[in-house]
Amino acid sequence: MAPNELAEWYWNVPRLSRYWFTGSVVLPLLGRIGLLSPYSMILVWEKLAYSFHIWRPITALLYYPISPQTGFHYLINLYFLYSYSTALESGQFAGNPAEYAFLLLFCWICLVALGCAVGLYLLMDPMVLAVLYIWCQLNRDTIVQFWFGMQFKAMYLPWVLLAFNMIIQGGGFTELLGILVGHLYFFLAFKYPQDLGGRQLIGAPEFLYRLLPRQRGGVSGFGVPPSNRRREDGTDGAGDDERRGGWFQNRFPGAGHRLGQD
Repeated sequence: MAPNELAEWYWNVPRLSRYWFTGSVVLPLLGRIGLLSPYSMILVWEKLAYSFHIWRPITALLYYPISPQTGFHYLINLYFLYSYSTALESGQFAGNPAEYAFLLLFCWICLVALGCAVGLYLLMDPMVLAVLYIWCQLNRDTIVQFWFGMQFKAMYLPWVLLAFNMIIQGGGFTELLGILVGHLYFFLAFKYPQDLGGRQLIGAPEFLYRLLPRQRGGVSGFGVPPSNRRREDGTDGAGDDERRGGWFQNRFPGAGHRLGQD
């Protein structure tokens, strides 16, 4: 890829995904070459609470230790971060950066709280899984491709990754935290208000809309649930939605993103 093509690709990445991706490249590299101390970038509750290292929740999200043993996993994280964050920001959240910023902030704050509670030092893995999980739920019937030619519906991908990491690395706890946080956001933002007829419980505050105003061509009225999806005949119309193309397709237009495609 020529330098001008690389620059064009980089600047075409949606803004919030580009910031996240850039930080996730720069901080690990700075830690790898020794310009920043890895210990100063991980999430340590005692340092945050008693020494006021207020940068640690941010650096713990962006930093990942690069070594011959972890390098491949780090690159996979970057690929998933780029693919699914870009897919969400330019797809379901197109034209509404404030709501996507709120999604990222919500997941990040939840993971910081959980990380402090359970002693989780790095947040890249669960944050990527949370965003991936949300995309998979909003595009649950899209067929995705995995290694060795496996194909399955997107709603199963987070669990396949969880099982894969448990087998390969003997872990899985951080991925499970990411899935739980992603499900919490999905339930509060989409499932409860739109499918269960509940109140809108979460959404971007006004100051985010002032910082990140809506852009033309995006989805209008994002996050505003219908008053009630239940029909007069007592059904909720879910079957019709499925026949017309899936759970999310009728609420937000746009093609699904398939793993491994440009």
